[in-house]
Amino acid sequence: MNIIERIKNIITNPKSEWEKINIEEETLSAVITKYVVPLALMGAVATFIGYGFIGIDHQFFRMEGMEWGIKMAVVQIISSIVGVIVTAYVVDALAPSFSSTKNINKSAQLVAYSFTPAFIGALLYIFPAIGWLGGLFGLYGIYLMYLGLEPLKKTPEDKKVIYLVVTIVVLIVVYAILGMILGTVLGTRISGRSINI
Repeated sequence: MNIIERIKNIITNPKSEWEKINIEEETLSAVITKYVVPLALMGAVATFIGYGFIGIDHQFFRMEGMEWGIKMAVVQIISSIVGVIVTAYVVDALAPSFSSTKNINKSAQLVAYSFTPAFIGALLYIFPAIGWLGGLFGLYGIYLMYLGLEPLKKTPEDKKVIYLVVTIVVLIVVYAILGMILGTVLGTRISGRSINI
């Protein structure tokens, strides 16, 4: 698999690319190491540059400097990798409830490649003031996941939307908890009095 070709094809021609992905035999660990980690590292480098050298004003203080850059880059890479793994397990655990195939490797492929727009969007954190726009790229990832449910998980057409909605609701909770844990451990939480930098 050529990572650049995969990125281009999953974004520009997803239906055809999902069919190619479906015949590939990849394990969860292979998807993480060969695809997720390189893209997460690119986002982490952009985040480090953005917060380390450019910074952003947040209410009564400035988020800028090496310490901010390192901490925000660590949050970026951990949340990217752990997020894909947790999401893959959630998608896989929910599969039987929606008449879909339970297969963690296919779930990992579905999630990792669906997250491609969000990985690309993370590059915008090189300018923290517009980094939030990268999150909007992830909305296209929802559509990509919708398209991938049938070929990879064998989800019936009438179950795809509800499967996707339930997955998203569960993930909102998971990501909120992950964000609080990382923010507390690394001292990057912005709410209340939890700023430790």
